[in-house]
Amino acid sequence: MSENTFSAISQFRLDKEVALITGSGDGLGRIAALTFGEASAHVCVSDIDMPLAEKVVREIEDAGGSADAWHLDVADNEQIVRVIAEVVGKHKQIDILVNNAGTAQREPTEDMPLEVWDKIVQINQTQVFMCSREAGQHMLKEKKGSIINMASIMGLVGGGFYPNFPYHATKGAVVNMTRALAAEWAAHGVRVNAIAPTFVKTNLTIPLRSNETLSRIAIERTPMGRFAEPEELAGAFLFLASSASSMVTGHILAVDGGWTAI
Repeated sequence: MSENTFSAISQFRLDKEVALITGSGDGLGRIAALTFGEASAHVCVSDIDMPLAEKVVREIEDAGGSADAWHLDVADNEQIVRVIAEVVGKHKQIDILVNNAGTAQREPTEDMPLEVWDKIVQINQTQVFMCSREAGQHMLKEKKGSIINMASIMGLVGGGFYPNFPYHATKGAVVNMTRALAAEWAAHGVRVNAIAPTFVKTNLTIPLRSNETLSRIAIERTPMGRFAEPEELAGAFLFLASSASSMVTGHILAVDGGWTAI
């Protein structure tokens, strides 16, 4: 691109791109969907709750964007394979994948049943592999694509002030899965990055935010002294999805109010 045609703002456009976001009926997934829709991508809003997914589609369309809704339970590996194949079959491409769906169950490790561990590993970690593998096959053929994984500050540090062992373990795994896959696919034009948010005001953090003691500790440990608003993740999603980050892969972008800086 010559100096005369360079446009920084245009790098953030997602025109003619197709984006699939897991768990995008609510929370951070919804923010990613609305952001990509505004940037002119076609957004495949997927969620286990179809009414929520359809509501997000309407929000995108009401704002002048393009989207459709897909029922996807990331606890079902066969469904992951089928839905991604159907998305590619319908739209003939998949350019952006956000592995956003996640879960947590906070309780002492010594009391945690194996089935709880297995569920969290499936939803937080195995589905990242499955979705990346299935979408990646199409991206590799086209020699282009951006995968964004949802990690957490708890994948970068040990936590410590409340028990959440499987969440910490799986988010730590997502961090290194991101790096490993980025290294493997970089030469093939597919970028893989992750976002590591602090505590965000979503449904997932309601139990923590409603606990006065835990809420106070989390805020005191955050240099910026507050929880994040969901909308504060929009810029991170757009940057990593777009050509604005064309030389960025294997990066873990902490949106954490300074949590990991101290």
